[in-house]
Amino acid sequence: MEPAGRGPGADGTTVPNPGDRVLTVPNAISIARLAGVPVFLWLVLGPHADGWAVGLLIAAGVSDWLDGKLARAWNQQSRLGQVLDPAADRLYIAATLAALAIRQIIPWWLVAVLVLRELVLGVALLFLRHYSIGPLQVSFLGKAATLCLLYAFPLLFLGSHAGAAAIWGTALYWWAAALYLSQARQVIAAVRGSQARGEVQPPLARQQPPGDDGA
Repeated sequence: MEPAGRGPGADGTTVPNPGDRVLTVPNAISIARLAGVPVFLWLVLGPHADGWAVGLLIAAGVSDWLDGKLARAWNQQSRLGQVLDPAADRLYIAATLAALAIRQIIPWWLVAVLVLRELVLGVALLFLRHYSIGPLQVSFLGKAATLCLLYAFPLLFLGSHAGAAAIWGTALYWWAAALYLSQARQVIAAVRGSQARGEVQPPLARQQPPGDDGA
């Protein structure tokens, strides 16, 4: 039996599982996107260079699409990328929310609503981990909600009337969270039922494939 995470190479030696790779182009893009978060905050809260900040947000959005595209095209999906990609998305959303609220462009209650959503999903992930279940697959609705928010935020910085888009994106964000929580409840119920019957692993207790990032 081969060690976990490895397989046989052409010469009989073991080679790392592609999911364990670290040095990939998509991961480098994700790390560069993460490095842009403090730069974005400095641009917005320091010199108030909103034009440059919006440009950085647009670049982050393009790179978010690009790293996923390259990971699939070049077969460079990895567990690290599975962590970095959603982390970058959420950090940009959190940084933008904080900057917009500090600049008094959006109300603090909107920030609280979105932060509460992340806390609720964080608790759900802890329950999944307790039952040895990985994050569930990403939903199209969750991606659409994130896209809507990332579209609205730059317009808010530029002074356009994008408040409705931000509200709609927030509603979609919570809708995606509700669907995620419902799916998590069903999977946990299946796991508990299988454990009660003495089964090793229920059909629904499947790990998330690399490249997906949850709700």
